[in-house]
Amino acid sequence: KLCEGILNILEKDTKTSCQVACLEALRILSRDKKVLVPVTTKRNMQILMKLAKLDTVEDPLDRVSEFPVIVEALKCLCNIIFNSSIAQKLSLELNLAAMLCNLLQECKDRPLVDDIKCFDLRLLFLLSLLHTDIRAQLRQELQGVQVLTQALESSLSVRWTEEYKAAEDHDRPPLSLQETDCAIEALKALFNVTLDSWNVHSKNESHQFRYMAAILRHCLLTTGPTEEKTEELH
Repeated sequence: KLCEGILNILEKDTKTSCQVACLEALRILSRDKKVLVPVTTKRNMQILMKLAKLDTVEDPLDRVSEFPVIVEALKCLCNIIFNSSIAQKLSLELNLAAMLCNLLQECKDRPLVDDIKCFDLRLLFLLSLLHTDIRAQLRQELQGVQVLTQALESSLSVRWTEEYKAAEDHDRPPLSLQETDCAIEALKALFNVTLDSWNVHSKNESHQFRYMAAILRHCLLTTGPTEEKTEELH
């Protein structure tokens, strides 16, 4: 009942501070699988997806003041999908992976979106881990390898000297914590999406995997903000 009450408030046009507080409460509650039963309906998933700005055509990523709401909504979706097989099935029906890829593209070259990117990537990782059909959809329909590789490239701030050779800057400062976390989530999602990619059939796929290999090499030469984060990144 508490979850339903929170979601009813979130469905209304309430203040940003109220939305963030409600989503924080829902995120904590959504760690409990028993509590998730009333939450995992198509309507409630759509409420959270709307708050996460997953329809960027109708609801563009314009107001920075709404970014905390987007991040908290993505965190809630991460918990719900991780803990609920019903939510995992609904994700395919609601085309969640495609919307996450669109939001990731919308974040490209924008300031102040690292947290949004990070939890978008974490949600793509969870979907590709827990639902084989979504993993296949990402690989075959949504150009997931390309989208995730570009997200990794952006997080690592790769500069190119040749087509498949990244610039080596030995004096470059370590990545920030946010950049490192984004890179780690992109790597995890890429691993899932490319897990079954033993045979590369087309020139485009060959290019994509050579491009990704160059970025992965650059990643191994990159350091994070701490020794622990660098080890996690590698």
